[in-house]
Amino acid sequence: MEPFLIHILGCGSALPTLRHSASSQVIELRGKLFMIDCGEGTQLQMRKYHISFTKIQTVFISHLHGDHCFGLIGLISTMGMLGRTAPLHIYAPAAMGPLLDLQLKMFCTGLEFNVVFHPVDTTKHQVIYDDRSLTVESLPLQHRVPCNGFLFREKATLPHIRRDMIDCYEIPVSQINNIKLGADWTTEDGEVIPNSRLVTPADKSRSYAYCCDTRFIPSLHQLIEGVDVLYHDSTYDKSMEERAALYNHSTSTQAAMVAKEAHAGQLLLGHFSARYDNEEGILNEAKEIFPNTQLTDEGMTFPILAKK
Repeated sequence: MEPFLIHILGCGSALPTLRHSASSQVIELRGKLFMIDCGEGTQLQMRKYHISFTKIQTVFISHLHGDHCFGLIGLISTMGMLGRTAPLHIYAPAAMGPLLDLQLKMFCTGLEFNVVFHPVDTTKHQVIYDDRSLTVESLPLQHRVPCNGFLFREKATLPHIRRDMIDCYEIPVSQINNIKLGADWTTEDGEVIPNSRLVTPADKSRSYAYCCDTRFIPSLHQLIEGVDVLYHDSTYDKSMEERAALYNHSTSTQAAMVAKEAHAGQLLLGHFSARYDNEEGILNEAKEIFPNTQLTDEGMTFPILAKK
């Protein structure tokens, strides 16, 4: 099974602190890197944690608050200085299109690669990205500006052919893919070996949901049912529920409720308010509702593992 990883570059909220950076993370799957949000300072975090600038092929921006997008134009400029030639695809709310065009004209003339903007309708749950490895769905969220989350779903892989069967029946390399696709094997003596004996089941597909920033949405779990890993806004502890509602954020207990109702495999907490010197209280509150919960922190890498 190939690694499906989440690299945390920033998990703080709007006010900068010395403990946390603004929101950004990189998803790694089958050799491809996808960035979610690009707050101020993201480039420094990429340098610090050895994330390749040139391998980022797509950036997903959840909403147009600065702590989620101020770093994007700087990242694009650096990619130009590094000699990038491959297109960079940006998925973001439609309002970012004119702003991005203006910034590119002002700061990034002479780029040797195309910046391809894809407007996202933040009111719809739909597939916005599709390749041979995965799909990405938009998740309508509720914040002070149009906002959506993202659901990454790995596409199914082929079954595994058994090495002992290859050796036993002297199956040539040229036929291995056909068998993975469901073909039987006929020996030189005419014996038909059924496909079920030749292969073991494919690895279970994995999924990851990013839901930040958002107020508590009681129905959100329906869109992410069965997700393997959920990253959810947990800006405040439960004593700050009124403030969370006022600013359209969530508490740790509300994040845990979403994970529980969605039957998620694991919950990652993030987007912490600058008011906290540490987040252990936030973690403990969430674990009372959803035990398999972890705090995120800059530099941490989390594997996406299929639920058992």
